[in-house]
Amino acid sequence: MKIGLDVSGGDFAPQATIDGALLAKHDLGNDVTFVLFGDELTIQKELASRNQSADSFEIIHAPEVITYHDHPTKALPRKPNSSIAVGFDMLAKGFIDVFASNGNTGAMLVGSMFKLNTIPGVIRPCITSTLPTISGGKSVLLDVGSNADCKSDVLQQFAVLGAVYAENILGLAKPKVALLNIGEEDSKGNLLSIATYKLLAETEELNFIGNIEGRDIFTGVADVIVCDGFTGNIVLKEAEGIFTLMKKRGIKDEYFDRFNYENYGGTPILGVKGNAIIGHGISNDIAVKNMLLHAHEVVRTELTEKINEAFK
Repeated sequence: MKIGLDVSGGDFAPQATIDGALLAKHDLGNDVTFVLFGDELTIQKELASRNQSADSFEIIHAPEVITYHDHPTKALPRKPNSSIAVGFDMLAKGFIDVFASNGNTGAMLVGSMFKLNTIPGVIRPCITSTLPTISGGKSVLLDVGSNADCKSDVLQQFAVLGAVYAENILGLAKPKVALLNIGEEDSKGNLLSIATYKLLAETEELNFIGNIEGRDIFTGVADVIVCDGFTGNIVLKEAEGIFTLMKKRGIKDEYFDRFNYENYGGTPILGVKGNAIIGHGISNDIAVKNMLLHAHEVVRTELTEKINEAFK
């Protein structure tokens, strides 16, 4: 297996990305080859400063960097030698099995759609977040930011994508799927929620349990929680905010410690013909390591192939 990593992506690159790659390499062993995309001389210097041989990695020279200030749709054609552009080129050609980056999220989404293309039948790809439940398990929330405005058929597809993810990555048989709403009754919510409820209820391959409210998100009542990206991003940022406030106030709690973004590392872009993983921009070495471990899991479980089967 070959895992590609954008060394230039993220607020603490290249130090955090190199350290994270070394940690992941230690955990995954010699069965995995890490392919590092970035400025070759910088990568070699960073490895040498840690007494690590550059021969332990494949290094692809990609000197340009897509920053957070670059416009996502313009950045890839304007910076063809950037780590993100070159990484997607190699992924599309099958030279690597998965490509992971903590860099510009918009550029990663654009790259996945235009370099990899969507799986036939998928209207819009999406990204997820894994949320810890009070019962000790995990729930999948999607979308969390890539699609602010959605129609009911798009949300119905998010439910299918989330169910496939929960089955293969979280190991949940017949995951319980719920629609995030302002009430449990099927008549509650806006026009989008009401129409989506009807579609989900009619989708036989889903284990749809109905609507859940915001107070139910972390209870574990649902394994897959469906919403538009606008709502999902607010939920995600609120969870991150709670964790940050508790840290600032010196409050230690075993459950709320599981809100730490470092534990999850990154999320795959679901619905495209390839394995692309987006990490958090503020990722440290632990978060980068966990992003790469998650990338390995996505390839190992053949998640993209399973999604393709679900949409045939």
